[in-house]
Amino acid sequence: MKKPFLFALCAAVYIVFIVSAINFVSSLPVFQGVEGEDNLLMPMTMLALLVLSVALMGFLFLSQPILLYIEGDKKGSVNFFLKTLGFFACFVLVFIVIMFLL
Repeated sequence: MKKPFLFALCAAVYIVFIVSAINFVSSLPVFQGVEGEDNLLMPMTMLALLVLSVALMGFLFLSQPILLYIEGDKKGSVNFFLKTLGFFACFVLVFIVIMFLL
């Protein structure tokens, strides 16, 4: 069985990557001083990113618990999900602490 910590870590790393990429792209000189225009590209991009993120988080948080449940290990399934969620909550707490320290 794979470790819940790794799944939670992957979710946290994905969030850090997405936020870093958005900050990097928005800091490029091309986008400096550009007001948001009313176009369809930005909402479509944000909705696509939302769908991608939900799919990835669903996989990271639910794939192993569902497999365990199908295999008949109902208690292990709930335990794996709660451990993954707990580790991810720890990462969120670390993000909050870093936010207040910076």
